[in-house]
Amino acid sequence: MFDIITFGSATWDIFLKIDKKNTLKNDKLPSGLGVTFDLGAKIDIDDMYFGFGGGGMNTAFTFKKQGFNVAYCGSVGNDIPGKEIIIEMEKAGIGTEFIQKNEKPTNNSVILNTSEEERTVLAYRGASELLNKEEILWGDMSPSWFYLAPLSGKLSSLTEDIVDFAKKNKIKVAINLGNSQIVLGKEKLEPILKKADVLLLNLEEASLLTGIDSKDEMGIMRELNRIHPGINAVTKGPEGVLVLEEDVLFEATSCKVKVVDKTGAGDAFASAFISGLIKSNMDIEWAIRLGIANSVSCIKAKGAINGLLEEGIDSKKVGEKIKVERTKIV
Repeated sequence: MFDIITFGSATWDIFLKIDKKNTLKNDKLPSGLGVTFDLGAKIDIDDMYFGFGGGGMNTAFTFKKQGFNVAYCGSVGNDIPGKEIIIEMEKAGIGTEFIQKNEKPTNNSVILNTSEEERTVLAYRGASELLNKEEILWGDMSPSWFYLAPLSGKLSSLTEDIVDFAKKNKIKVAINLGNSQIVLGKEKLEPILKKADVLLLNLEEASLLTGIDSKDEMGIMRELNRIHPGINAVTKGPEGVLVLEEDVLFEATSCKVKVVDKTGAGDAFASAFISGLIKSNMDIEWAIRLGIANSVSCIKAKGAINGLLEEGIDSKKVGEKIKVERTKIV
């Protein structure tokens, strides 16, 4: 029935634009800056808007826009945000039959933007953690692919069940690990990852998983290749992406554009990269171009799903400003 089923969170996002005067230097913080408010004060907000987000939802929208028949499997609250999420997916033609409802509130995020480049996210991980594996309609699932967005908190315990079901039923798996899964450790994750086809991480996550300093990019890629002998993609934000398959390394830089909102950029790359692999019969170079193009398009609009590319992008046009280098490594 479906080409792809996505797993992960679906959230109701509230974006608040706050004045830069609310940031202060603080050498004790990793970024060197903190957001601060006067306790008990009423703070004026420069701008605000509502949107949808969460890895499972964001990626479902990319797959749909790229022409795939897609469904989302996750959990939302029996509340207004949960109902709005389902309505938004149904309007887009995304399958909602695998969505569970429970009494815990739907995931919410409050995103504090001090500029286009700087933001702080207050995340409430609510209903998504209560996805019940016993209530998933496993028997109705027969897609070509599963896409696992980061499964946070208690939801991370379902990673192995989902991957095992996919392996048993000859379903390909793309998995984007989050911190809740990575802290399970390499010993726990290695047998799971060896059953997956594509592993997607950002550089910080890849460093955490491998235990190798983020400055040693080649060391990280080699260790990922050992842990997961498939396609390994590591994003580096505006610096681009590294992709390793066996002994061939692909490197690409991103395009410089005016950033409106960085929310969802990682999901946009990952889901378009998988879309590109599927459409091109696993042409990694073309998949990288489509992934970067979708990510760049995403950050040019407010919200995580409003700037995503539609199907029909010509491959030559996608690749005009995106340079991909290929190197054979020893």
